[in-house]
Amino acid sequence: MFRAVASDGTPIAYQESGAGPPLLLLAGQANNHHWWDLVRTDFDSHFRTVTVDYRGTGSSGKPETDYSTELFAEDTMCVLDALGIETAHVYGTSMGGRVAQWVAARHPHRVRALILGCTSPGGTHAVERSREVRESLAQPDPERSRRALLELMYTDDWLSRNPATYNTLGDPDMPAHAKLAHLRASNGHDAWDALPSINAPTLVLHGTDDLLSPVDNAPLLAERIPDARVQLLPGARHAYFEEERSVAGAAAIGFFTER
Repeated sequence: MFRAVASDGTPIAYQESGAGPPLLLLAGQANNHHWWDLVRTDFDSHFRTVTVDYRGTGSSGKPETDYSTELFAEDTMCVLDALGIETAHVYGTSMGGRVAQWVAARHPHRVRALILGCTSPGGTHAVERSREVRESLAQPDPERSRRALLELMYTDDWLSRNPATYNTLGDPDMPAHAKLAHLRASNGHDAWDALPSINAPTLVLHGTDDLLSPVDNAPLLAERIPDARVQLLPGARHAYFEEERSVAGAAAIGFFTER
């Protein structure tokens, strides 16, 4: 395990594996690098993959301050600097896609190509999840809330065939203040005005049955980012990158290797 140091002195843990052009993988809200465990080896065969434990997660520092997607983006830049990486492909999913928007908008010279997965632009232009979805996640019974999240991430068929530990349900060791800070950071995201400044080749990936981050956000992003294109994954939910691993992984690898 290695650590970079953010501009405010917070240690930011990172991990690297594989060989080839650098690829920065950014996880979802309140998750650490284990979010990518199931599919990381697919990318390691083609790229030098770099993951980050966001502040508040994993082995990174957990300061009791305000967090934001812009701050997470700057933390990732500190990691690339620590590794001596000038340019990298960037693939962000869920909140990681929100962070990736800022990385590409504010540091265009550092991003070779960009994939935004199951994410949204945030702010008033975003298509928000329904009240029913929000209420299902806010249930006081933790087991029922966990089940609701599982069903938003994966189809029933996937869950029946994979009754195992899931790496996409949040870092179980996060302190309460960090969980709240992550929630506020993701909810406060609004990159709408910055999206047209992204000049990296961009692919937007999204499952058609994603209710956690509704699929209508995909064309919004693609229309706002110059020359971006969309690929939808029929029947897939929020964790499309795992459930549709063969299709989504091939699409991502193909997109990056062409650039």
